[in-house]
Amino acid sequence: MKQLNESDKIRFDRQMRINGWGENGQKKLKNASVGILGIGGLGSPISIYLAVAGVGRIILVDRDTIELSNLNRQILHWNRDINVLKAQSAKQKLNEINPDIEIITYAETADEGNVDKLFEGADAVIDALDNFESRFLLNKFAVDHKIPLFHGAVWGLEGRATTVLPGKTICLRCIYKEVPSKEIFPVVGVTPAVIGSIQATEVLKYFTGIGELLANRLLIYDGETMEFNQVMLNRDPNCPVCGNLTD
Repeated sequence: MKQLNESDKIRFDRQMRINGWGENGQKKLKNASVGILGIGGLGSPISIYLAVAGVGRIILVDRDTIELSNLNRQILHWNRDINVLKAQSAKQKLNEINPDIEIITYAETADEGNVDKLFEGADAVIDALDNFESRFLLNKFAVDHKIPLFHGAVWGLEGRATTVLPGKTICLRCIYKEVPSKEIFPVVGVTPAVIGSIQATEVLKYFTGIGELLANRLLIYDGETMEFNQVMLNRDPNCPVCGNLTD
């Protein structure tokens, strides 16, 4: 296990002061490997906050290039990056934010044939996606490998998040039975900033062991009324993905 060096102790001093975090929690983050599928509106704040918090290894997967229409919400990508691969842009920025962590990027589309390769060695994966076909793929990968999945989704000024712990909680197929049709959806940058920050918080809590996770709880955010609500969830014993899984 990698140990904290003096630079780590200075850089992360303020967060290590959080009750229950300490050097032990920071060491866990330094040795953690997290995969993020999607480096857009959600993936930008998630990857930034995990990088500045000291997650030691971050795997980023996104095949897309940056377009002008991305720039209202994808804060990791700038005007100068138009027509550049999101994976390339993200790696450059995150390496500047924290040069002491490992950033692995794949400019590929995740599918059943390559998802195991893309996220090899990941201790957890994060859904930073805009379509349910890929979400279900990542959900099945997480369940099959019994690693956490941190889910987030946005629409306009609304968003939702939950944490999947295979064998202990619901999975995404317990919540969403079918693949909704893919469409261009409304979104403003502040919404994925809120939801992405919540997802990143859940990741940090999971690895440091502090707080209570969004397990079997769907957090729903309404930016118009500035309200947060929670829906309690139960596993579906007939779920085709996790129904037969035990802790």
